[in-house]
Parts: sequence; C-alpha cells; structure tokens
Amino acid sequence: MAAFDVRRGRWPTSSTRPLVPPIMPSVVYRADDTDHLDRVYRGEVDGFTYGREGNPNAVRIAERVARLEGAAAGCAASSGMGIIAAVLLTLLDRTSHWIASDQLYGRTLRLAREAFPRLGIATTVVPAADLDAFRSAIRSNTRLVLVEVVSNPLIQVVDIVALAELCRKHGILLVVDNTFPTPIGCNPLELGADLVVHSATKMLAGHSDCMVGIACGPRDLIEQVADTIATWGMNASPFDCWLLDRGLETLRLRYRQAERNAQTLARALREHPRVRRVFYPALPEHPSHSVAQRVLGEHPGTMLAFELAGNRTEVDRFLRAIGDAVPFAPTLGDVCTLLTHPLSSSHRRLTAEQAARAGIAEGLLRVSCGVEETEPLVEAFRHALDSLG
Repeated sequence: MAAFDVRRGRWPTSSTRPLVPPIMPSVVYRADDTDHLDRVYRGEVDGFTYGREGNPNAVRIAERVARLEGAAAGCAASSGMGIIAAVLLTLLDRTSHWIASDQLYGRTLRLAREAFPRLGIATTVVPAADLDAFRSAIRSNTRLVLVEVVSNPLIQVVDIVALAELCRKHGILLVVDNTFPTPIGCNPLELGADLVVHSATKMLAGHSDCMVGIACGPRDLIEQVADTIATWGMNASPFDCWLLDRGLETLRLRYRQAERNAQTLARALREHPRVRRVFYPALPEHPSHSVAQRVLGEHPGTMLAFELAGNRTEVDRFLRAIGDAVPFAPTLGDVCTLLTHPLSSSHRRLTAEQAARAGIAEGLLRVSCGVEETEPLVEAFRHALDSLG
C-alpha cells in the first residue's frame, strides 16, 4: 500500500495558455528562500506572498479598470464601501477635515455623519450641486472632497471640472465615485479628479453576483490605499474578482443598451399623469442638464428616478402592480432593470428633515435600467402606472 503523501506536488505545465483567466484562490504563496521572499517584498521581482496583501485576480481586475479610467494604477477591496473607507482612512487623520456631497449613497453618508466624526475626524456635508457651498465649507485643514459624478438617488450631475479647479486652488484632493456612469460614461481623472472609486459590484460586474470595490489614480496614492486595505483586512475575494473580470468583457455592450432603455423610459414616464417628476440628465428640465452636457457629453447614463404623485402607499401599489416584470431590489447595474425606493433602503437612516433637505420624497423611485428589449420594458411601467387609476 502506497504511503499517504500530503505534499501538493507541482502545478501541471503547459505550452498553451487558458483563454479564460483562472481563479487563483490560494491564500499563501511559496518562495524559494528568504532572499527570494525579501526581493518580492521589496518589489524587485514580481510575486505574491499572502492573500490579504493581494492576489492575481484582484491585481488583474484593478489594472483593467485603471486602464479604462486612464489611471496609472488601481487596487481592489472587498466592496464599494470597503474601497471608500480605505481611501478615507488613508488620507484622513484626527487633524483633518473633509467635505462630502449630500447626494451620496446612504452608507457613505453614514461614514460622513456618524462614523468619522466618532473617530474625531471633522466632516461637513453640503448640497451636491452647490459649488459655493463647497467653497464656503473649506477650512485650513480640509484634506479632501468626496462626490458622486451622478448622485444617488436624484441623478444630479456634479460639475467635476469646476469642483476640481476649486480643490486644486486650495490644495485639496478630489475623490470621485464613478459607479453610476462607469468609465464608459465619464472619466473623472481627465476632468481633474485625483482619485476615482467604484462599487464594481454594480454596472462594472453587471450580474449582481459579486462584491468588489476599485480605486484608481496616481501610483503613489494607490499604493497607500492598498496598504490600508491589507492592514484593515479589506481585501477582495479572488472569486468575486474573477466574476468582475467576466463582467467587464460585456460592459460596453451592456451600458449602451441600458442607456438606450433609460432614455426611452425617461421620456415615457414624463408623459404619464401619475408621475410628478422625472430625474434624468438628458431631459431639458433636469436641474443638471447643462452640467451633464459638459461632464457626461453623449452619455446621460443608465440611471433615472421618478416621483409618483402620491406617498409610500402609492409606491407599494405601484411595486405590486409591476411585480416580476421589474424587480424591487436594493442594488443597481444589473442586466435586469431594477426598482429601488431610497427611503426604505439606501437612505432609510435619513431623518425626515434630512430627506426633505436633500429633496428625497416618499414617492421617489430610482430605476437602474438593464438590457431588456425597450418596448416591453416601457410597456410594463405604463401598465403599472395605469393600474393606479
């Protein structure tokens, strides 16, 4: 009987290469000797050491997104919130002050209003579209400004060019969340931003089956953020990175169809008597229409919001009427069109006063358009609205 051998042996050799990138789930990597390991840690030779400090799948997808953004480097974290937290923890300390837009994802606003003040880091939240409010909020110790290109949930477009000029004048870093437009719709670094972050879980991956955050920017800043990720244990899973890698292959195709759906749906909703307002940058009446033309150009995006002529009861009636045709789910960027009610999901922690100040009404619904055929999608919305009477 052969002796039981736990040695793993060698990886099979091959003169050919896999067409699809493989998943590399190994948490630890072997070195030849101590000198070899030292050379890896010093960056003299390429290599991996421990999964928390990086893995091939994470490096690959970070580099891919960085290329799309026109950035020198990128790094990956376990989620969109993970990458935002890593950036803030890297760039801020107890002597710092930072400014946040009031039109951010709900959890990001909780970082601004609750988590970082608890750490002794001063934060000011200002209206997303008010450049004068950003200017007035600047202090001598202001370190960074954080905004979303297209805000959540009212689809306001921030004037990145003007804000970048303001930040540069005062020596402040501008960090831009580009989750909604993706690099297909906008390249914030080209407009003057210093760092770009993504919840790659959303449109970049496209299938609601993985969770990854990406930061892109200058190599020196990205290396600092990557060190924070390793220190705080925010590293991305190889499998999730592999799923994101797959999603990136179809990003441009998915974005184009979803954007076509959003444009058609926005025009249809604004004509319906049960809809009070539609928020979509391509519509001339949208408050950010002129800014969107400068910042987004020909890509008004895949996201829109609309306000029903009623309260939360009316929202529930609408959601039940549209049913499986358009799922009610607290995410975005999926191949399937999705509906979200901000005040019961992403922004549920806002007080009534904060919600009113931000312009988020009870009847507001956010739509993330998918890649379905356009006419059946629009008809599903019409039918559900008609059923309201």
